[in-house]
Amino acid sequence: MTDTSTSTDTVYAVTDPTTGTTLATFPTITDDGLRAAIDTADRAHRERTSTVADRAALLHRVAELYRERRDELAATIVREMAKPIDQAVGEIDFCADIYDYYADHAEGFLADEPITLAPGSDGSAFIRKDSIGVVLGIMPWNFPAYQIARFAGPNLVIGNTVLLKHAPQCPESALAIERIFADAGFPEGAYTNVFATNDQIADVIADPRVQGVSLTGSARAGAAVAEIAGRNLTKVVLELGGSDPFILLSTDDLDAVVESAVATRLEGNGQVCNAAKRFLVADHLYDGFLSKFTEAMAAVAPTDPTTPGAELGPLSSPAAADRLEEQLTAAKEQGATVVTGGERSGNAFTPTVLTDVSPDNDAYREEFFGPVAAVYRVADEDDAIRLANDTPYGLGSYLFTTDADQALRVADRIEAGMVYVNLVGADSPELPFGGVKASGFGRELGPLGADEFVNKKLIRIG
Repeated sequence: MTDTSTSTDTVYAVTDPTTGTTLATFPTITDDGLRAAIDTADRAHRERTSTVADRAALLHRVAELYRERRDELAATIVREMAKPIDQAVGEIDFCADIYDYYADHAEGFLADEPITLAPGSDGSAFIRKDSIGVVLGIMPWNFPAYQIARFAGPNLVIGNTVLLKHAPQCPESALAIERIFADAGFPEGAYTNVFATNDQIADVIADPRVQGVSLTGSARAGAAVAEIAGRNLTKVVLELGGSDPFILLSTDDLDAVVESAVATRLEGNGQVCNAAKRFLVADHLYDGFLSKFTEAMAAVAPTDPTTPGAELGPLSSPAAADRLEEQLTAAKEQGATVVTGGERSGNAFTPTVLTDVSPDNDAYREEFFGPVAAVYRVADEDDAIRLANDTPYGLGSYLFTTDADQALRVADRIEAGMVYVNLVGADSPELPFGGVKASGFGRELGPLGADEFVNKKLIRIG
């Protein structure tokens, strides 16, 4: 590459999700600029003198700034990817809680861990956790602020320095968040936004000063990043989406279960990796659930996402809408029944319920990234588990049952990184997030989120 080249494969721009009109564009970083960003991040790590307490205090200030600027940050999210405004505000509040969580627990997460030596051994031993250097985050568009918080929060308090490549359609969120870290008092190089191309990011991952990379995105992107990281012996964490099952085996309140089902399927306009997408219902509850669920889904109409109280807006882009339309067309052609919805207006879709999705239908194993739910009848617990696990994905899962023993029994058998029993929308800073199988590996949030990009150094004293 030449010193001043930029690639044209990535365009950072704010595009109206409803019309596809480009509202603002931002230049990609030059190769010189990217090298300088890595240099600065590396130098900031090598020369840092801050303590854990110092970094925790700065992270608390970040949380304060998120709360002070919540309306501006939320409005930017809506403008970039059409998330309903109430959900965008909730995302900003969640970010602030995440930063506070890691600041509050920093000392404990990074405390020395004593090791009990074998009988007859003299001296002592312990594990001391320390930073590893520059880490790269590659973020998606569906949670423009939250995805950054769960990556940057723990790494900054550990003492790593962060390079952040945001999704090309979220440049204003990217810049606003970078400004918050600067305004909070983090030194130059601690957190740096880079509007880099895919080719440039490949070079960043290969740079020996970059010690880790975390990506949230598609399986294709994850495989590409993991391949480059593997060639360069760089630690990688991947969160790659899912087709999460929602298993209903028994309930005392079917209306409440249906309300939870609609909420999890329509969150973020149906564009949430760990939302329930496949609804597996016990035979004796199937007809009642399908009737009530269909009625509740049909009652929600796409509307202006800037309106308070809006439940559903358009998809994030014309390309996303085209992809969902292609999936629905193929599903119907291969035998699926559309019980309700499936109608497109611009980039918006009416909430859609599918049945009769057989294993030979492409829709059986695809992830629908939009307001589409597939409902299946299952004979019993074993049948539900078989169907739940018959997917390449393994991110989250949801189980509704009145039998406490059954809840744990089924949870043990579900092939997923997370199991939520009798509730949805329960993500919290202290709860680890991540999956298995084609949903990726590694964890973010909770104590495990502060344990990925650290040097767990053994110190043995004789």
